[in-house]
Amino acid sequence: MTSSTPEQPRTAWAPTPPPGCPAYARFGAADGLARLFGPEAAEDPMGLYERLRARHGAVAPVLLDGDLPAWLVLGYREILEVAGTPARFSRDSRNWRWFREGRVPPDSPLLPMIAWQPVCLFLDGDERTRLRLAVTDSLERFNRRGIRRHITRFTHQLIDGFAERGEADLAEEFCEHLPMLVLTQLLGMPDEYGPRLVAASRDMVAGTETSVASNAFIVETLKELVRRKRGGRGHDVTSWLIEHTSGLTDEEVWNHLRVILIAANETTVNLLKSTLRMVLTDPRCHASLAGGQMTLPDVVEQVLWSEPPLMTIPGRWAAVDTEVGGQKVEAGDMLLLGLAAGNHDPAVRPDPSVPLHGNRSHLAFSSGPQECPGQNIGRAIADTGIDALLARLPDVRLSVPEEQLRWQSGWMTRHLTSLPVTFTAPRSPGRTASDGPARTSAKSGRPLRSATDSGSGHAAEPVVPFPSVVSPLVPVRRRRTSWWVSFKAWLRG
Repeated sequence: MTSSTPEQPRTAWAPTPPPGCPAYARFGAADGLARLFGPEAAEDPMGLYERLRARHGAVAPVLLDGDLPAWLVLGYREILEVAGTPARFSRDSRNWRWFREGRVPPDSPLLPMIAWQPVCLFLDGDERTRLRLAVTDSLERFNRRGIRRHITRFTHQLIDGFAERGEADLAEEFCEHLPMLVLTQLLGMPDEYGPRLVAASRDMVAGTETSVASNAFIVETLKELVRRKRGGRGHDVTSWLIEHTSGLTDEEVWNHLRVILIAANETTVNLLKSTLRMVLTDPRCHASLAGGQMTLPDVVEQVLWSEPPLMTIPGRWAAVDTEVGGQKVEAGDMLLLGLAAGNHDPAVRPDPSVPLHGNRSHLAFSSGPQECPGQNIGRAIADTGIDALLARLPDVRLSVPEEQLRWQSGWMTRHLTSLPVTFTAPRSPGRTASDGPARTSAKSGRPLRSATDSGSGHAAEPVVPFPSVVSPLVPVRRRRTSWWVSFKAWLRG
């Protein structure tokens, strides 16, 4: 079993829950309630979810940091029910009873993720529709080929930083940087914004004792970005939100940028790590890729089923007294959507070992009207980035036994802390950041540009894209040893 360490400290507050909360209703004391923090949840969150399912069914009472009570929705159908009926389960966190009664401390690490904000995630009705339309329209204005050019360019820049060593930690040196670098381009930010935003984003989502300060840094960065874009628009999400016919205020613009930045970065970093781990360690994945039964996008979807980037999300607050999954839920109660638990619900997935090629009915991006509008950007970063990495480093392999991999868990996420690999250092002259994406497209197999290193006068080594996604009609020029041949030889060895 892989080991994990808790990512956030517990806030010393509210030693027992207030009267009337699920803790008293079910057990008479908080000590009988499972906590979504601490050693048990950090070591084996999926095991905890299954124990809760066995004990309580599809909906279980739990405690969050500070012993704040909530309902964790574990059932696939129940998650769809809660997410799809806003009349009973509101998105407006101001309905939370403990907010209204002043029971949430101002330094609670939960606040950056659940405190009400003027964004579509926390609104119902016409206001939600107005704001979500602006976000969806702005994200859809990007040309997919243009996004993939950004992904390919930054992938090669990152690889250039460690390729000559013949070893790397792909979690730290690749996965944790690529999504934010791409997002800074989509939002119209300078490249240098990326590194600090990476650290602040992960800290905030983890719910650490510094998460409030990290959130403040992100907010101030985005406010400054909106001020600059008001003075000069560009071809980016920030400009498109500002000029959208929905008429967003500056506050609404930067708040939605924050949602896009945090949600897209966190989920895509975790998706990259889990997909690379599967490609590097799962023999069934190797065999399916080598035999052409799977493509990289298929692997990504399998990971979204098995290890969704966000395991649990705070999503709904009961608007009325109601019932779900056999539990009586009172108005003002918080409900968490257990996306990972829902994906493993035996009622819809009795045999988790059965491949789910092309099946996108998982809950990794939530569901219903609140389904993530930017999910295809995350998919593109994962499959295009990994495709380019495998093409550059065809014999990349894990440098430690899989059992030695380490994880960190928070109340919403679980992710690898490291992914150490070795590979044959390339012998050809290295590329520089200015060279641009001199590689083949992950989807079409066509060259993106002439692969000439103008600084050295030598032609860059041709790269063959991932075999299962290359078009059979596209010729590959002057290749020395194809990815496909190297990959099959590695598998045999």
